[in-house]
Amino acid sequence: MVAVKLWGSLRGFADGQAVVQVEAKNFRELLERLGETWPGLKPQIERGVSVAVDGRVYREAWFTPINPDSEVVLMPYMQGG
Repeated sequence: MVAVKLWGSLRGFADGQAVVQVEAKNFRELLERLGETWPGLKPQIERGVSVAVDGRVYREAWFTPINPDSEVVLMPYMQGG
């Protein structure tokens, strides 16, 4: 299981939880499992999210490995300006 910290407004789509647990081995599985377990997150994920794994931010690195002890943070996708 991977502990995923939900950033800001995303918590509201997971029953207000700041940290959720999912079984995932990579970025793609993580997003799929989050959408399956908390359906309210699915539209947010489809709109675009970023995931920080061990301090590095990813947008669409689908097969980036995630270890059970990785620090994982899910954030709404933000564009630079």
